[in-house]
Amino acid sequence: MTGRLIDLHCHLDLYPDFERLVGDCDRLGIYTLAVTTTPVAWPRNRDLAAGTKHVRAGLGLHPQLVGERWREVDIWERYLTEAKYVGEVGLDAGPRHYRSLERQKDVFGRILKGCASEGGKILSVHSVRAATQVLDMVEEHLPPGRGKVVLHWFTGSTAEAARAVKLGCYFSINAEMLKSERGMKTVMSLPGDRILTETDGPFTSVNGRPRRPSDVEDVVTAFAEAKRIVKKDFRDALFANLRNLASDARTVPSVERDGAGEPVLAHTRF
Repeated sequence: MTGRLIDLHCHLDLYPDFERLVGDCDRLGIYTLAVTTTPVAWPRNRDLAAGTKHVRAGLGLHPQLVGERWREVDIWERYLTEAKYVGEVGLDAGPRHYRSLERQKDVFGRILKGCASEGGKILSVHSVRAATQVLDMVEEHLPPGRGKVVLHWFTGSTAEAARAVKLGCYFSINAEMLKSERGMKTVMSLPGDRILTETDGPFTSVNGRPRRPSDVEDVVTAFAEAKRIVKKDFRDALFANLRNLASDARTVPSVERDGAGEPVLAHTRF
């Protein structure tokens, strides 16, 4: 691994060595968002991340679990004041989860309204086969200036991506997105100032094993090669994007460099 990295969507608590992996991310300087799939997992993720500089926990209620666990939105709401990051949340209209879509919309609506009321939240959002519906709900329930949305592993059309950009959304891209012609086309259409990186581990794999946050280097390399840009320049752009995403009115964000010349966030509450 070369240089500092960003993994803005990883399920750290689903690895058997969860606690060790949190420590590894912090030691290696990998800015990592540990998303959760249920608010029941929030306390442990919150507590482990609290002692680190580079790991943050996301308060989630995964749309694929809403059919069975929709009542946990009450728990989610109780924890919301503790969280800056929210995720994984959103909608999934794929065939396995379509039957719960209306329930998902109810839950996602409550999540968006809660975030809008609190203000200052950053959401990692799932939108499988539901990009337009997700964007409709974001536009209706999360007014500009009340929160920021990162569309994780976005599989919508280029037109939907363009609409998301107009709504102020960011996108976290992973290696799987760059393997298909359609995915590459969508990723290449995104403005450079809205792109971040992710692994979505352990749900993606490399060399027969689940990807870990350090494997996000593969995304940086593949994107830079596809875009024909210098990898260091892309890494710098990623840190500028994270700075802009994570900053708020109480901080003066900047990107500085460590002794090795690698970018680090300064004066930003990641």
